[in-house]
Amino acid sequence: MSNTKVLIVEDEALIAMDLEMIMESMGHHVVGITGNGDEALDMIANRQPDLILLDVNIQGQKDGIELAEIIKDRSKKPFIFITSYADKSTLDRAKHTLPYGYILKPFSEQELKATVEIALFRYANESTDEVPSLNTINQNLMSEITDKEYEVMVDIYNGLANQQIASKHFISVNTVKTHVKKLYAKADVHNRAELVKWLSTQ
Repeated sequence: MSNTKVLIVEDEALIAMDLEMIMESMGHHVVGITGNGDEALDMIANRQPDLILLDVNIQGQKDGIELAEIIKDRSKKPFIFITSYADKSTLDRAKHTLPYGYILKPFSEQELKATVEIALFRYANESTDEVPSLNTINQNLMSEITDKEYEVMVDIYNGLANQQIASKHFISVNTVKTHVKKLYAKADVHNRAELVKWLSTQ
């Protein structure tokens, strides 16, 4: 999806500029940048963004997670958290807003691009947003996906990064990477975005 309108809610100017540059390089259009939650709500109402990149720690009366709750209830637009916070209490609060991704700072350009692509793809296919069962997937494969690989694949589909998947399942990041590598081979794909698209066709 090109020409997607993106709103950046980030109060660190250098990070906001970096996000803007990466979004523009993907062919998306940044319709606003703000570090204030109240201003962000006005921008969402007036500029109708297709995607919101959202820091947890922002200025104003509401933090990013409270803002996400409002976005979810009012605009139904997809949003991705970009934050320094990886503690369990923040993650627990964040996951209840059903984000389309959760990226930890410092992030890589590749990670951001993949998360954005997956978020937009998922949003465009919301009506079929059900992950197929492991049995359904394995019917079409020469080499079957294991239970643990399936759990990791569902987490990737839901926008989790390797570090979050590792924390969730009490395994190392290297173990997550091994599972991901095997999934790519079994699905004959090369990256997360391709894996999500492949999963949606099963």
